[in-house]
Amino acid sequence: MSIKPLRKAVFPVAGLGTRFLPATKATPKEMLPVVDRPLIQYAVDEAIEAGIEQMIFVTGRNKTAIEDHFDIAFELETTMAGRGKSLEVLEATRLKPGACAYVRQQEPLGLGHAVWCARDIVGDEPFAIFLADELMIGKPGCMKAMVEAYNRIGGNVVCGLEVPASETDKYGIIDPGERDGALVEVKGLVEKPKQGSAPSNIMIPGRYILQPEVMRILETQEKGAGGEIQLTDAMAQMIGTQPFHAFTFGGKRYDCGDKAGYVQANLELALAHPEIGAKVRAFGERLFAKG
Repeated sequence: MSIKPLRKAVFPVAGLGTRFLPATKATPKEMLPVVDRPLIQYAVDEAIEAGIEQMIFVTGRNKTAIEDHFDIAFELETTMAGRGKSLEVLEATRLKPGACAYVRQQEPLGLGHAVWCARDIVGDEPFAIFLADELMIGKPGCMKAMVEAYNRIGGNVVCGLEVPASETDKYGIIDPGERDGALVEVKGLVEKPKQGSAPSNIMIPGRYILQPEVMRILETQEKGAGGEIQLTDAMAQMIGTQPFHAFTFGGKRYDCGDKAGYVQANLELALAHPEIGAKVRAFGERLFAKG
């Protein structure tokens, strides 16, 4: 079996971020910082660690801050250099020439539609998808571990994560088959099943490796849950025609599209930060001692 290398990643970043208003009125939710890096930077860093070469951002109105973030900031860099400050802190924001591509999603028609907007850039290659508000922390990174699995088995690989049964109606849920270590055969997918009807408690936390055939399915995909074009529905049609597995990630996941999850991510990563961890921990101990 010939397995094409994974070189491209799609970042659907056109969402309005309404759950974080008014903070996201003028700032993309993907640019909200977790300690000292915006969410989109964590996702791109994860992609680079996995060996991905081209980042495809599916943007919308008021998302130019994302483009600016991965561009060269001449005024900032000149000023910093003139003051003798190191530019090393900006290295991760300077992607290689040609490594970024941007395409606009004009209407908010769902995740499946956003991914489909990148079809011409993806072409006839397998590609990864990153949902930047799903912050995945681990060593190795989630996508790197998924790519290692993909290079062995090919086909389609999604990340799998167990959640409480009471939360299965919030996510795309896997109908599992045979297990082989961290890999689980995917027999079916259900988008946001009603309480009590989920085939398992394994959800897909915003990391995917898909074959390009999914784009042809999305082209005629009808609206599903929430009145949107759902990626899960398109993936479900590929099961049985191509290998399809879930890789269970052993690291941590923070739902940074949720206010509580976002605060938790900031707190835990701040505690682990070498510069500020001790101060944050001491503050937390004083704060909780008062309670």
